[in-house]
Amino acid sequence: MYKGTKIPTSLALCCSQTKITMKMPLLFFWFVFTGTGFVSALPCMNTSFFTPLSTYDTNRRLVLTSLASNVTVHRGFYNASIGQPPNRVYAAGMCIPGTEPDICSACIMSGSYALIVNCLNQKDASFWQSNRTLCMIRYSGSSFIGSLELEPRFNVFNPMDLKMNATEFSRAWKGLTLRMIQAVSSNNETTRSGGKYYAADVAALPNSQTLYGLMQCTPDLSKADCNLCLQESVKNYQQLFLGQEGGAIIRLSCFLRTELFPFFGAFKNIIARSPPPQPVYQPTPPPNPSLTNRATVTKTGSGKMSSGTTVAIVVPIVVVVIIIIILGLFAWRFQVLCWRRKSNQEIDFDDSGITTVHSLQFDFKTIEAATDKFSRSHKLGQGGFGEVYKGTLPNGTEVAVKRLSKTSSQGAQEFKNEVVVVAKLQHRNLVRLLGFCLEGEEKILVYEFVPNKSLDYFLFDPTKKRLLDWKTRYNIIGGVTRGILYLHQDSRLTIIHRDLKASNILLDADMHPKIADFGMARIFAMDQSGANTNRIVGTHGYMSPEYLIHGQFSMKSDVYSFGVLVLEIICGRKNSSFHQTSATTVENLVTYAWKVWRDGSPLDLLDPTIVDNYQSEQVMRCIHIALLCVQEDPTDRPNLSTIMLMLTSNTLILPVPQQPGFFLPNRRNQGRGSEGFDSSQSTISSSSQSINQLTITDVAPR
Repeated sequence: MYKGTKIPTSLALCCSQTKITMKMPLLFFWFVFTGTGFVSALPCMNTSFFTPLSTYDTNRRLVLTSLASNVTVHRGFYNASIGQPPNRVYAAGMCIPGTEPDICSACIMSGSYALIVNCLNQKDASFWQSNRTLCMIRYSGSSFIGSLELEPRFNVFNPMDLKMNATEFSRAWKGLTLRMIQAVSSNNETTRSGGKYYAADVAALPNSQTLYGLMQCTPDLSKADCNLCLQESVKNYQQLFLGQEGGAIIRLSCFLRTELFPFFGAFKNIIARSPPPQPVYQPTPPPNPSLTNRATVTKTGSGKMSSGTTVAIVVPIVVVVIIIIILGLFAWRFQVLCWRRKSNQEIDFDDSGITTVHSLQFDFKTIEAATDKFSRSHKLGQGGFGEVYKGTLPNGTEVAVKRLSKTSSQGAQEFKNEVVVVAKLQHRNLVRLLGFCLEGEEKILVYEFVPNKSLDYFLFDPTKKRLLDWKTRYNIIGGVTRGILYLHQDSRLTIIHRDLKASNILLDADMHPKIADFGMARIFAMDQSGANTNRIVGTHGYMSPEYLIHGQFSMKSDVYSFGVLVLEIICGRKNSSFHQTSATTVENLVTYAWKVWRDGSPLDLLDPTIVDNYQSEQVMRCIHIALLCVQEDPTDRPNLSTIMLMLTSNTLILPVPQQPGFFLPNRRNQGRGSEGFDSSQSTISSSSQSINQLTITDVAPR
């Protein structure tokens, strides 16, 4: 365990504190058993401030939420900025080399969230976080790219005192850090990546232990500045920590840590070098037996315990401690099982207004037999909060069985939500619920079986997408529109889906779409138009700006997701597949569609596998409708009844789409009055450009 600053439950270290506080006693056992260690620094710098929910705060949230998906794409380092002075926000994220993309993304995402939550009004903050890897997140109201910053400095040290010869340890430590600095200096990489100024190495110690070390600078520094930063950190470490087993020096520009155990997953393929030669000692003459016996008698007589007495005392203590730990684990397991059973018992459908809900209940043995005991060969995939299996009921009916995860803390609520919502819905473009099973720890949903899997299975596969000609895609767009229209306006309820995406659109044998996965859905009252939430659920890229940033959702949030989905259907690419498209441009699907529309070449968006048998006017009209759906201001987006009319009536005049949310114009568009998002070489807007309100008589782009 480290000490040096106060640690909240998230184990972050706050710069203003100098004393450790343990809020969860069991964390001690976690550290003992894992031995991985943890270092985090979360300084919310009290140098300048902003007003919460101001333009600066909005820009800060936007740029921080963009880091997680971009750091992995840009080889472990990504910097960006958004807005215009004085509300411009600069940000950067970095992971150490060799980190798995999902682990890096998770580290960046949690660090960004920690900054948003903990730094409530500070204009400058940074976060070095580690658990399974090491990552850095930083934002500021001033540009920091290329600037060496030696202050502030955070010292985090291992409280365990060194249990070996200090001179030998110091010699090995100095040799290790010197090699790492030389490795960093010899890196001639010119691109900004997380591995540009990075070194991890080990050294063997005389007592059969291994010394592990890691250094990293932000890759925007010059080589000279990086060397200076690391040398200063080495000097500080020598002054502070050489009597300890380990420690870390954390700066805004560089990071140094050494330990007697591996950390961050950085040393998997590194072999320790041989330790320095041991000094040769002259053998001592054998002791005089009479003196030895006398000494032994003297020790015993002076009150010191013999080895036998020590064993007799220590062994029972160790046994008692082990028993206590085992009993604690059993108690914890029992509590978890009770909680799971209780959560199932608390799922009460009597207040749901469904009079026939209990008639939909299946016996668990029936489901188990239908899926061959949930065999791997019957597994169709991973759904929201659980796995999906194909099954056959005794009457021969094929079904899709969704088995909710037993470990999901949200499973019970999602289970009830899906049963309550879907049981009340009957529409050909919605997946039909056949029943459910609720026994013991099991929570299972039984749906009609849809043979052609989900839309993304075809749409994003280079070969299978050829099965989706334009007519099929256009019919899918129409079917999804009818399904959402039913949810929003035509059913007895007003339902917001909140997770519309290609993987939640299933295709039947005739490739007709059926909307699925209602675990995130919300039912609105008849007079309710929107709601707020602190729990943001859904998929990045499909979530509207007002929902992602402020937690505000409505029917217009689904409209935004629908617009993104339509663009994906047209181009055959994931929204997340658009990142760095050239040396000067970073885009996503929405901004690319907006660009080709404004350039007068909307058909450039069409999937190249669709070579013929399409109507260009129909394609352009669908792009036009999609761009209306993804406009930044939710009041500008059409409702589903209007969208249905737009699709079915070619005589209806469509309004000119306004700038979409999360717009990323390239640099040649800067200076046109829009606020820009500047990534390493690119820009995104958080406010709409002014475009005259016009109507047109055809669907040709401006």
